[in-house]
Amino acid sequence: MSIYFGTDGIRGEINKDLNFEVCYKCGNALSQIKENVKIVLGRDTRKSGDMVALSFSSGVVIGGGSVVDVGVIPTPGIAYLVKKLKCDYGVVISASHNPAEYNGIKIFDCNGNKISVQEENLIEKYFIHNNITNFKKVGTYCQKRYISRQYVEFLRMTSKSLKGMKIAIDCSNGASGSVAPKLFKELGAKVFAVNCSNNGLKINDECGSLHPDGLREVVLKHKCHVGFAYDGDADRLIAIDEKGKIIDGDVITFVLASYFRSKNQLKNNGVVGTTQTNMGIIASLKKQCIDFYASDVGDKYVIELMKQKNIHLGGEQSGHIIIGKYSDTGDGILASLVLSNIIKEDRRAFSEISRVELMPQSTRNVVVFDKLRIINADELKHEIHDCKTLLKDGRVLVRASGTENKIRIMVEGRDQTLNEKLADRIARKVDSINNK
Repeated sequence: MSIYFGTDGIRGEINKDLNFEVCYKCGNALSQIKENVKIVLGRDTRKSGDMVALSFSSGVVIGGGSVVDVGVIPTPGIAYLVKKLKCDYGVVISASHNPAEYNGIKIFDCNGNKISVQEENLIEKYFIHNNITNFKKVGTYCQKRYISRQYVEFLRMTSKSLKGMKIAIDCSNGASGSVAPKLFKELGAKVFAVNCSNNGLKINDECGSLHPDGLREVVLKHKCHVGFAYDGDADRLIAIDEKGKIIDGDVITFVLASYFRSKNQLKNNGVVGTTQTNMGIIASLKKQCIDFYASDVGDKYVIELMKQKNIHLGGEQSGHIIIGKYSDTGDGILASLVLSNIIKEDRRAFSEISRVELMPQSTRNVVVFDKLRIINADELKHEIHDCKTLLKDGRVLVRASGTENKIRIMVEGRDQTLNEKLADRIARKVDSINNK
């Protein structure tokens, strides 16, 4: 089991879990794994991005590697550029949807895929060593901001004209702010954009994919066809229909699967979701004779199963949408472009296109001190078992967050009142164990 890596790279609070030493060691480890390693580096808008990027780059350069820093760019942009520039690794400095005091290091291999758990463990093994080259072999660091335009051009090529559409966008004060509004305007849409500042202290602050209520107001006020909310590094997407209803990643995946199937473009007639995918979505896919496969929660697990099953579409409720026709990683901006084209082509309201009967769910996220101790506690296991016996036509899922010190609880069943009651009961038990 990895010590530093979670479900989405290394992540933690700045100068606590994620300090200079950790960042430096991670960069230096890559210089030990591959001689003369070449890395393309990007980041979101967080204030701490400079510190993490420079600390990481120092480790690479001292070990004889080279870093090309392209500046602020969505995470999927680095996944695209690492292949385009033929680098050994692509690295993103971002804590995705987490608050401003957090940051992280995400690593992609030369093919634009997030590195495996085995590769993460290998990197950590080199943390105890230090590769320092002589001065003649010291590597290089350079900034080439203009290179990020190649990713924007790639996005533009995936879309037809959006002339006549009114689209609201919430950029979460993150990496999409310098890309999405301009791109949608260039494609002909009338754009109403909010939270587009590069103030890293406001990233994900009551906005973006985790807090789409503000975007809902913009959609309704300007009578938009659709609204799109991204997270800090734009690898997630949550949508809003023209009536103001929130459309999560499960429903977005369903819409895409239905559309691709109608066009005979759904490879192997299948889609990958997770163990948390709404049971209503699974039932609706089955009615269309679309095969559904569930991975563990985490976009890299979705992608792994997509490859195993040779499927080109996968998604998570949280908004990671992978459209293998264009990219091998979750891309919020790409997914929103594809959705916009579907809405325009279909000529029905988004609320009609996305209509699906969902099973009621109740979720809780409980902050804890030691998530591994709690998730393995016998007390919690007994409580979960008791709750499952009370839930006849549903399920109870409790897991430790892979990116935060939280226990995530989901209760799904036809009786929402019972769902809420059981979710609260489990949350109280988690609190009780946490306070002991």
